[in-house]
Amino acid sequence: MDWQSEIEDARRRIAGHARVTPVARLEPGGFDVAVKLEQMQHTGSFKVRGAFNTLLSVDVPSAGVVAASGGNHGAAVAFAARRLGHPAHIFVPDVAGAAKIGLIERAGATCHVIPGLYADALEAAQAHEAATGAMQIHAYDSVPTVAGQGTCFAEWEEQGLDADTVLIAVGGGGLVAGALAWFGGRRRIVAVEPEQSRALNAALTAGAPVDVEVSGVAANALGARRIGDICFDLAREADSVTVPDAAITEAQAMLWREARQWVEPAGACALAALVSGAYTPEPGERVAVLICGANPAPDPVDALRTG
Repeated sequence: MDWQSEIEDARRRIAGHARVTPVARLEPGGFDVAVKLEQMQHTGSFKVRGAFNTLLSVDVPSAGVVAASGGNHGAAVAFAARRLGHPAHIFVPDVAGAAKIGLIERAGATCHVIPGLYADALEAAQAHEAATGAMQIHAYDSVPTVAGQGTCFAEWEEQGLDADTVLIAVGGGGLVAGALAWFGGRRRIVAVEPEQSRALNAALTAGAPVDVEVSGVAANALGARRIGDICFDLAREADSVTVPDAAITEAQAMLWREARQWVEPAGACALAALVSGAYTPEPGERVAVLICGANPAPDPVDALRTG
């Protein structure tokens, strides 16, 4: 697979559809890190990149598109589908929460809430695909999705990324796969997962993708039960660490207190590796953190309306 070409093609394809998100240097907790504020992307996460690249790569059937999601992917697919004029059905587990379900509905999709976790929503989405002929847009394990997410890192380098190591949160693996595909070993990639949602870490330990139990504060965004095959194939070049929920919530609070960046737990997961000591940079090592999502529960706007 020529990932560089796939990602460059994706960049041209989604230009004008996805935002160019800002970069900055922050010092949360005394850590001097380069950050990319991808939580400022449309619908509050990087997922729009993969959604637009997928929809613009194929002829979408009249039945439209279908996706399973913990929330952010569904919102991204809904947003992209509406922009491009396609009907969308999104299946989410009930743990997605009211904020993300509301985000999907406001983006214009029909949202189906399924009891259980992401895997249960995926099963329902696959049944809808089989019954209607709608096109399935996988949240993380497809070439167009991974290439779309890889545009984030191509863009970051163009913005002057100066780092030896990039820390990236992992759920199903589309984002970190995009980073590994783009950088191709030119930078150290550290895959960061919650201790209670560790699909990639478990796969690397086992030598193959395996099912894991999923829970914790970031489960509605990072709660994939099994890592994607594409990610697993690429991730042999990555370091893998896990972080406790307490470190994630502390990193989340730290980003707000010290940088006025309000993110969901998944968005703070990569920074939590520094906060917890799960990853300790060497002296002089230049570190970057991808902040990936800004859809906490409750939604701050909804809280203002009802408070």
